[in-house]
Amino acid sequence: MAGPKPPAKISQPLWKRHSLSLAASGVLVLWLVLYLGADPKSRAGSFYGNAIADWTGVVITILATKYFFEKGSRESKQPKIIHKNHFLELLHEHSLTIFLALTGLGWVALFLKVDPESKWGTVVSNLVSEWSQQIGLVLLTKKLIETGSKESNDD
Repeated sequence: MAGPKPPAKISQPLWKRHSLSLAASGVLVLWLVLYLGADPKSRAGSFYGNAIADWTGVVITILATKYFFEKGSRESKQPKIIHKNHFLELLHEHSLTIFLALTGLGWVALFLKVDPESKWGTVVSNLVSEWSQQIGLVLLTKKLIETGSKESNDD
């Protein structure tokens, strides 16, 4: 049985080291381009607008979980202690939740400014929903498990 893959070498090309985030970003750009020319009231336009929010969530999941942490969440990398200051370490240990909460508040602020019935208002509404799902998943996985899930590590 093969073990885990070794980390990507720096000598590998950028596209190979970041192929997952680049591919997911490419799909997001595709939905954005298709939505630009679509009627949001059509089935295709409605789908593209929803897909923008969903794929933004995918891209954020890929990128945010590379750089941020949530102590106790099995969905997140566990942080190593890097700060002697308790408050700074607390911020570090919960940086994923803090990032999602702050950016989520940004989406809510934008949603409060746009017409929810407008073309981009429906997309922003879906982004607010996506962010609530993302932060909810991070927080729920701190205490809850799912038997059979690799992340739950059925001890």
